[in-house]
Amino acid sequence: MRILVTGGTGVLGRPAVPRLVEAGHEVRAISRSPRSGRAVDWRVADLASGRGVREALEGVEAVVHLATLAHRGRRTASVDVEGTRLLLDAAHDAGVGHLLFLSIVGVEHAPVGYFGHKLRAEQLVKEGGVDWTILRATPFHQWLDQWLARLPVHPVDRTVPWQPVDARDVSGHLVTLLSQGPSKTVEEYGGPQVIATDELVARWRRARDRRPPALMVRWPGRVAAAQRAGLLNAGPSAPKGRITWAEYLRPAGRAVPAAEEEPDIAGEYGGPDVEPRGRKDRVYGQDEGYQPPTQV
Repeated sequence: MRILVTGGTGVLGRPAVPRLVEAGHEVRAISRSPRSGRAVDWRVADLASGRGVREALEGVEAVVHLATLAHRGRRTASVDVEGTRLLLDAAHDAGVGHLLFLSIVGVEHAPVGYFGHKLRAEQLVKEGGVDWTILRATPFHQWLDQWLARLPVHPVDRTVPWQPVDARDVSGHLVTLLSQGPSKTVEEYGGPQVIATDELVARWRRARDRRPPALMVRWPGRVAAAQRAGLLNAGPSAPKGRITWAEYLRPAGRAVPAAEEEPDIAGEYGGPDVEPRGRKDRVYGQDEGYQPPTQV
């Protein structure tokens, strides 16, 4: 099957593209700047402007839409909403038979900022005239690793649980869903275990041998409230990945650097990001109406 991948250089795209090639698909991927590779047909295209998108879709049978924009407080609608709308219009005109869209578990429980844009994009996918599957995933190990590495202070809320999942596990499930064809359903996929923030941060600090100051706080905002209630975790019947947070941090007994190659989070895939400049910065979720965390 000839497949177009958006966000192919991102956190999920990097393991997903080779998995699709290994599964026997003819993979075409878009990037905002020229790239080359023997196994992948790279095309220059920009979802925010529409440049090159229709040309990249010529002859494509399915689209794996992983691209997003969530970086340093910038508005995410240009790619996640308007870019998705543009992609759907072009895919419909090109006769694409299946669009698989990546979203986030629990976005309907905190539809603000980045989460709100993801929820709007889901609705566009459902109404876009192209047969579809929506895959909602919990936060990636890789994103959490980068997030913690960037923070000068670790704000720790013991009441907030996480169900992190490895992007490699998600990429394998993505290939399976693609082979099954469009389901017109919203699927969930989570990590193998639920872990509290204090344990998650403590494991990272030990594995990475880094000890920035830690501050016990209660995270405010609708995203944190939804996560605290467990609403951002996958349901009990949802499929789960195999790689735990501890296994990701120390594969085969060896710690991995936080970022061996910095992904293009801004334009491709990453998830809610942080650019810390002080304690008044947002700590998670790009939540509108954010207030500084209270110390406990």
